[in-house]
Formats: sequence, structure tokens, C-alpha cells
Amino acid sequence: MAFSPMATPNGRKTRGVPAMAEINVTPFVDVALVLLIIFMITAHVMEYGIDVDVPKTKAVATSTKDLPVVNVSSTGDIYLGRDPINLNLLAERIHTKYPGQDAVYLRAAKETSWDLMANVMSVLGTAKLHVSIVTQPDDNIGKRRR
Repeated sequence: MAFSPMATPNGRKTRGVPAMAEINVTPFVDVALVLLIIFMITAHVMEYGIDVDVPKTKAVATSTKDLPVVNVSSTGDIYLGRDPINLNLLAERIHTKYPGQDAVYLRAAKETSWDLMANVMSVLGTAKLHVSIVTQPDDNIGKRRR
């Protein structure tokens, strides 16, 4: 089988198929999708900077509200978001930092004493803030053991 030389616009003779002038976008799309998956996974991990082991409950209501988060560590330290804060300044700081908010999330480690939790909820309740306690679902609760 013989190939016939083809003439190009600049007068050169080439053999076979002329050069393609298109960019292959498939590798670009593959890389973009991989990066999207990586960012989706790491965004959830980076959401909370303080490690709090919240208690597990049978039913957990899902919420999409964007509310301030008050964290109480197992050592008794209180944080507003990631910033440590004194319990006496908590309500004032929430009203200053989040004007117009009438509710907060309360995340506390399961080892936290109930006295501290009651004090935090009392301070937030006195400041007319609705408190939603953050828990995580436990798949083992409610199932029969064999």
C-alpha cells in the first residue's frame, strides 16, 4: 500500500493524516473532577478545628442552619467557633460577632460535666438564645443484639 504525499497550505508535503488543531480536554476534566472530590472531602474535615467527641444518640435531626457554634471541651474549656472565650463574656460576644442571631449550636464532649453544660445553657438562655445540642447518630442504638 502506497501513501501519497499531501500538500499543506505552506507548500510542504506530508504523509498520512494532517495534524489535528484541537485540544484534548478529557485529561483536564479528569484532573478537575479528582480535585473536586479532594476538596469536597477535606472541606468537611476542616469545618471544625476543635476535636470534640460528641455523644451518640438514637435519632439525630439534620439541620442546614448556619449558626454560631459554642464548643465545650472535655477539660472544660469553652470556645466560640475556634476562639477560646470566658463563660461570662459568651453571650455578649455572640451578640457582637453575630448580630441578629437568636440561636446557637452547642457541641460538647461526652466527658464534659453536666454542671458546666447547664451553666453554658443557662448563660445562653438568659441571653435569649435558642440552644441546639450537637450529637452524632449511633447505628447500634435500637438494634437487637444477637
